[in-house]
Amino acid sequence: MTTSPSNPAPLNQAGAASPLAPEWLQVPADLNALHEPLWAGGVERNDAGELAIDGISVSELQRQYGTPLFVLSETDFRARARAFSDAFNDAFADICGGVDVYYAGKSFLCTAVVRWVEEEGLRLDTASGGELAVAARAGIPGADVALHGNNKSDGEIHRALDLKLGRIVVDSLAELERVAAIAANRGETAKVMLRLTPGVHAHTHEFIATAHEDQKFGLSMAEDSTEQAGLSAAEEAVAAASGHASIELLGLHCHIGSQIFEPDGFALAAEKLLDFLAAMQAKYSIVLPELDLGGGYGIAYTPVDTPRPAAEIAQAMAAVVRSKCAELGISAPRISIEPGRAIVGSTTFTLYEVGTLKTVRVDAPGENAENDVTHPRRYVSVDGGMSDNPRPVLYDADYSAILASRTSDAAPELSRVVGKHCESGDIVVRDVYLPEDVAAGDLLAVPGTGAYCWALSSNYNYLARPGVVAVRDGSARLIVRGETEEDLLNRDMGV
Repeated sequence: MTTSPSNPAPLNQAGAASPLAPEWLQVPADLNALHEPLWAGGVERNDAGELAIDGISVSELQRQYGTPLFVLSETDFRARARAFSDAFNDAFADICGGVDVYYAGKSFLCTAVVRWVEEEGLRLDTASGGELAVAARAGIPGADVALHGNNKSDGEIHRALDLKLGRIVVDSLAELERVAAIAANRGETAKVMLRLTPGVHAHTHEFIATAHEDQKFGLSMAEDSTEQAGLSAAEEAVAAASGHASIELLGLHCHIGSQIFEPDGFALAAEKLLDFLAAMQAKYSIVLPELDLGGGYGIAYTPVDTPRPAAEIAQAMAAVVRSKCAELGISAPRISIEPGRAIVGSTTFTLYEVGTLKTVRVDAPGENAENDVTHPRRYVSVDGGMSDNPRPVLYDADYSAILASRTSDAAPELSRVVGKHCESGDIVVRDVYLPEDVAAGDLLAVPGTGAYCWALSSNYNYLARPGVVAVRDGSARLIVRGETEEDLLNRDMGV
């Protein structure tokens, strides 16, 4: 960084891209316009130029609930849930009579969401005892709930059996034996699916690609993955599960990763699991009636993201399952899927208030620092940050942002939206063009924050986690209350 250039480059003019911007980021033709794929239905600018959702302005939301604030469209959530259910049921109707759609609760869960899921005809996927507790409090039948996890406690397994869950997705040979023993001691039968790793590496961030071998999830399908010669861990688990009277082996499960746009990975995983399913049915004279192909369908976080419609994904996957089952000469198993982000992600935006601003001058990537030409980057600080959205620091995730409290005719300026935490990596939006005249007190909206933002939120620096407001038919209500400092202090046993 050069702090005192002798020959500074001019500030950006309208339509001029900054040399500091990533190649994919274009200067918007209209900084006030909303790029539709990023936003929930019902979000628009009102006559005063403010962002509004179902007619409720962001200034009114701030007045009632403060900022930061997660703003969720219940109408949009329900519509996306129905779209997945309808698309997959239509695509698989002639193959296996339809599909069971499990909403992946890890993306965002509260009792209101569980009720919406149930009312829209979906089932629920959980990943911990706490998520099971939310499901139980909401009243969804246990038969419509699944439990995941690579390290389930005995207490979680007991709770799953208490609630008579429709499936426990077993992640290892050791866990299979524990589930079998606990169920046997209770005189019950556990309904189990085996999570396999088909070795399909999704084109995504390393830490959210979950079907290649070198990671913590699932039973390997590689033949050298167990001490028994010629057996994979996956086959050993099938054999062991089939031999336990306390286990009802429903079938197989896989999940290849997250934020995936292309269907190729899903198709390859489906083919590999169907091959394995057919081989296991023949070898052990059993029936594996179900196959879960997981989730991971991507959404738009920036204008260059191009997610596929649910119907297109469904048709592509159905074609593969139909063809492969015919090739193998087997009846198609009942298919299930687990969308989470694809349902809730785009339903929500986070509302922030702008605080301090500063502009620094830096060398563009690849430039010769000796030429003393630097370029401006503006830092726009907001009243939240990595405590309400840790995805940028965890996954290098990109987001977008827009001036929400008014329109502006000012020229675009490359900006970095940052939080208020004591970390240099506390970045909310790494690169975005915002109007030059953004000032303290303005409101910014960051779309696409419905998944894995509130769910991963923290109290770092003792910030209270924001509330979640659901909007439907022109009215807003809290579905998760924002925390207060008193909430945080109440857990401090020295107070």
